[in-house]
Amino acid sequence: MKHAGAAALDRLEPLLAAVRALPGPVEKTRGVFYLRSRAFLHFHEDPAGLFADLRDARGKDFDRIDVTAEPGREQVLGLVKSRL
Repeated sequence: MKHAGAAALDRLEPLLAAVRALPGPVEKTRGVFYLRSRAFLHFHEDPAGLFADLRDARGKDFDRIDVTAEPGREQVLGLVKSRL
């Protein structure tokens, strides 16, 4: 699974804008967010769709969430807010 390219990130732009508007996450490169010097959120694409990797609640690993459709995007935004 490769990191999301420009076209995939274009499809996720409303989600990216919402994360950018939150206090805390810093976007190091487009679609790659850090929180306090640790990778926090980034995106992948493959034939199955678009996926977000979000640092888990324990801060040890990542949760992978399908963001191909709007429900997954809403879920990621809610989880990002709860983990800040």
